[in-house]
Order: sequence, then C-alpha cells, then structure tokens
Amino acid sequence: MSDHAALMDRVYHRQRHIYDFSRKFYLLGRDPLIERLSPPDGGAVLEVACGTGRNLIAIARAWPRAKVFGFDISREMLATAGKAVAKSGFGDRIRLGQGDAASFEAEALFGRREFDRIVISYALSMIPPWREALSAAYAHLAPDGELHIVDFGRQSGWPPLARRALRAWLAAFEVTPRDDLRLALEGIARTKGAEVGFEPKYRDYAVLATARRRSPEMSGVSR
Repeated sequence: MSDHAALMDRVYHRQRHIYDFSRKFYLLGRDPLIERLSPPDGGAVLEVACGTGRNLIAIARAWPRAKVFGFDISREMLATAGKAVAKSGFGDRIRLGQGDAASFEAEALFGRREFDRIVISYALSMIPPWREALSAAYAHLAPDGELHIVDFGRQSGWPPLARRALRAWLAAFEVTPRDDLRLALEGIARTKGAEVGFEPKYRDYAVLATARRRSPEMSGVSR
C-alpha cells in the first residue's frame, strides 16, 4: 500500500488492542450516527476506514436486514476487525477488505459499485487527502444514498486554552480536525446537487454531517 498505510500500521500496532476501550470516552457521536442510518431493507452499508470493526458490528446489530461492508488501509486494524467480526456472530453479514479511502475501488473489493449508506467515523481527521476521501465516498453512493460522517468539530464553544490543549493531544495521534469540512460538503452540494446537513454536537466538540445523493430525476445532475 502507501506510506500512510505503513504509518497507520505503526500507530495501531499496539493501540488496536485497547482502541475500543479507550476511544469510547472521546469518540462521541458514533452511536447516534448509527441510529440515524435507516438503510432500506436489504440495503448495503459501507464503512470507510472501519478500524477495529466496532461500528460494523453495531450497524449489523442495529439494522439486521442490511448488508454490511468495511475496509481499512491498515492491516493491523483489519486483523483486529476480522477477529471481532468472527466473534460477534455477524460474520455472514459483514465483509472486510483493505483499501485506501482516497482511491478505493469498491467493485474490486466487494463486487459492487454503489451503497445505500456510507459511514466515515473519525477517519477524515486522520486521512491527509481527506477531501479526496470525501469525494470518493460520495461517488460510491447509490441514487438517494446517504453519506454519514462523524468527526471532531472546531470546538468553537470551548475556551481557547482547552481547545489548544485538545488539538495538541490529538496531533500526537496523527489526528487533525478538518475545520473546512462544512465548506467541503457545501462544495459537493453545489457541484453534485447533494442535500447536505451539518450538526455541531457537544459545544462543537464533534460534528454529525450528511450528504444525500439525489436521484438524477430529482436533482437534474447527470451521474
């Protein structure tokens, strides 16, 4: 893979074993995102940068009629995800693959081009070409499909000192909040005819964002 894949393997070689326990205290908003997915019966849900598989298992549990797919750039994380999925009892409904969020080919990974729901959970802040990852995910949406994002916000409601301290701590884990996420989504709305939503949470600690790909007859935008 790429230098970024090697970096992620180094970052998570040991962290993956305690990732889910430690991150539950500050990766806020993941479960509300999953509750909102509401995929159609028999629909396909893809998680970009699925990490340990925690969200994939939660999605399979919450939406028992959905087909669930996930990929990650890190072999270390996928090793943990594979074990977690097998242990969960949802191995027949969850498929895993290795890919780069900025240039993945879903058809090669999973034998399908489009998904009804795509999830990116606290991953854009760790992907250097995050705008390309955002565009790649949107391009894989089925008509009327929805992209759901949760990630760190701007912390605009925080005292300056606390905001700086949080960001310095995140930087130690190769995490950079994407302060231009809303602008990037608005760009997709303008150029692709998407319907977007953006909701700061917890005093802007995190954001929940969506982009819905309208069907051609509704949007007038050619696929």
